[in-house]
Amino acid sequence: MPEPVAPRPSRYKDSPTAWLIFAVGVFAYFSAVAQRTSFGVATVEAADRFQTAASGLSLFSMMQVLVYAALQVPVGVLVDRFGPRILITVGAVAMAAGQLQLSAAQSVAEGVVGRILVGAGDAATFVCVMRLLPVWFSALKVPMLTQVVGMTGNLGQLFSVIPFAALLHVVGWVPSFAVMAAIALLAAVLSGLFLRSNPPGARELNDAISLATVRTSMGQAIKEPGTQLGFWVHFTVQFVGNTFALMWAYPYLQNAQGLDPTQASAVMTVYVVFNVAVAPVIGKLSARFARRRSTLSLACVLVSWAGWTALLVWPGHAPAVVVYVAVCMIALSLPASMLAFDIVRSFNPPQRNGTATGLANVGGFAASLLAIYVTGLVLDLLFGAGITPTLYDADAFRPAIAAQALVALVGTVAILRCTRKVRRVHGPDSV
Repeated sequence: MPEPVAPRPSRYKDSPTAWLIFAVGVFAYFSAVAQRTSFGVATVEAADRFQTAASGLSLFSMMQVLVYAALQVPVGVLVDRFGPRILITVGAVAMAAGQLQLSAAQSVAEGVVGRILVGAGDAATFVCVMRLLPVWFSALKVPMLTQVVGMTGNLGQLFSVIPFAALLHVVGWVPSFAVMAAIALLAAVLSGLFLRSNPPGARELNDAISLATVRTSMGQAIKEPGTQLGFWVHFTVQFVGNTFALMWAYPYLQNAQGLDPTQASAVMTVYVVFNVAVAPVIGKLSARFARRRSTLSLACVLVSWAGWTALLVWPGHAPAVVVYVAVCMIALSLPASMLAFDIVRSFNPPQRNGTATGLANVGGFAASLLAIYVTGLVLDLLFGAGITPTLYDADAFRPAIAAQALVALVGTVAILRCTRKVRRVHGPDSV
């Protein structure tokens, strides 16, 4: 009797099983972004709770982002070896622990520990969800599903902006962050039960992990010009909206634009809804103009900074319509940053896709870390020197936000250089 033939992995592409796995994966990412952005909604309350200045307050997000960025490459290596299921589950548990720690924290040091745990768990989520897409879905669907992942993350931020913010104002600090921990635990349970790293009969993972194999895989990914370009695209595009959402949105809108908490929440709701609405458009453009993704990313950078420029040069408080339009222009940076992963995937084989994606993902969060720190530093220096009467003075935000343009300038120059390198190696119409 002949031996039974193993089912062809292609049978599982785009199957109901694939869509179930995708649904669980994007819920895990929804939860991760909600955990990530929850502190940004609570910065005003955190300043009162921990009695700290702008630079001290920025330490919460800085350490969270630092840990996230530092773990991207290790997570990429581990997911290429062990698959997304284990890492997503463990990451969700870590985020639940971090939110519980933050809920009980009474000092800056205790609170920072909680955000470090959130950053570590968050680091294990996005790269792993992205790793699932080419394994379970056909190539033509992957760019659009990449944007759906980003859209779902934006919905996680929307959850922070509306339900979590409302809960925080009604029931207070401890119960609100405990609810966030419960959502993370739910994501852990669902991931452990339903996620599968590969279709039956497929082997998309590395067979072993050792110092030599890690060094080889990382070396190949780093040397690939497409990975380098993905890093700098993510660096330059993503930090604009990420820094705004993670740290400075509410202090800026309330102090520099004179909005009350309800008005600021309305602006941030539009910010997130615009992200969700524009993401499919970016996905279609990425698929249709795959050989012009570098140019498309630079165009999105220009739009985002045009939004900031309008707010920073407007005398006094900008009219509401200007604030809403400018914030939407800033918001474009988040879905546009997903172009980096389409670029990376185009130039790396599946066996090192997680490693290369992790490397590229470091870019945006490294830039976010720099921008968060620079903004807080300028605010503190102006207040400490007596130039501004209050820490979050409206005029202080102008130079503080403008200082972020230095980060964008470095990234833009790097994108142009890497684009030339990719085209020299892979052909003039490669990106």
